[in-house]
Amino acid sequence: MGCVRLTLKLFHSPSLRRYRTPGNPTVSIRAFASNLSPPSKAVVYEHHGPPDQVTRVIDLPPVELRGNDVCVKMLAAPINPSDINRIEGVYPVRPSVPAIGGYEGVGEIQALGSAVKDLSIGDWVIPSPPSFGTWQTCIVKEESVWHKVNKDVPMEYAATVTVNPLTALRMLEDFVKLNPGDAIVQNGATSIVGQCIIQLAQIRGIHSINIIRDRVGSEDVKQKLKKLGADEVFTESQLEVKNVKGLLGDLPEPALGFNCVGGNPASLVLKFLSQGGSMVTYGGMSKKPITASTSSFIFKDLSLRGFWLQKWMSSERAKECRLMIDYLMGLICDGKLKYELELVPFQDFNVALDKALGKLGSHPKQVLKF
Repeated sequence: MGCVRLTLKLFHSPSLRRYRTPGNPTVSIRAFASNLSPPSKAVVYEHHGPPDQVTRVIDLPPVELRGNDVCVKMLAAPINPSDINRIEGVYPVRPSVPAIGGYEGVGEIQALGSAVKDLSIGDWVIPSPPSFGTWQTCIVKEESVWHKVNKDVPMEYAATVTVNPLTALRMLEDFVKLNPGDAIVQNGATSIVGQCIIQLAQIRGIHSINIIRDRVGSEDVKQKLKKLGADEVFTESQLEVKNVKGLLGDLPEPALGFNCVGGNPASLVLKFLSQGGSMVTYGGMSKKPITASTSSFIFKDLSLRGFWLQKWMSSERAKECRLMIDYLMGLICDGKLKYELELVPFQDFNVALDKALGKLGSHPKQVLKF
């Protein structure tokens, strides 16, 4: 039986890994040194499609550690909506297949190449900017990829600090100059980005008006968001009134809004905005288009903007990105930034994936624990 020449490219590593495929027991690896990582388990997909159908967990052989390489035992990595979109093949930037899932996470350094200078065995590190392939038990990448983080931060937060909290921070700072006493409005307030916006706004003395979908237990959801610092929380049905601004009381009209849903919830954000206000879209969970009235543009001069973190991040911004991550980590350590997460053992990946896909009802963000 011949050797299957199927190459799995991980993190653009110069080493080639081959993995076993059904009916083909031969595994080959190109390695030129005895300094090897441990074997690894990984979630892989060989073609795009429904994640619960195209992903599987496989064993991967060791990888050679070169001079600048760092071997990291992964501790935790989340399942983000963008991870699902990459597997489906609908995300604008995605790795070529076959590929390993995951984009952010945290790990502990197990071994170092001879030329590594600024990291030590036992350090906790995250890929910064994020990199493809964090859904595996062991990763080998160059030192420049890794950013050391505070080990006092709970690992589930260290694993998730980049994509969602950083999105919230950048959107609050990049579009409209906000001063203490100003207000923002958002839909999708129960998402991690939404929870972070509430807390980061409160730290800055900015009021938040939040929109959630109608659901069983919506009153409990409102109270949870208010404990995080939300000023007002409305269900979509509560906003089926002619003048939504009459619900604001003493709060100022928001000059900035955030939309991650689309459809009618996006229209509700627009209704709250003040003259010349801006709505920033960073997601489209409903998969419905944004509809804005002509009068919104003519008489209110509203602006529709977009934000994509991956476009904002780049190798040139790596230092800036890492400084902001350290700032967010400090808030987490101080108890000023928190959000709901659910740790799931890696061996239960399929259950975590079903929860992330919404097949088992509503659940907090799933974080794989290795």
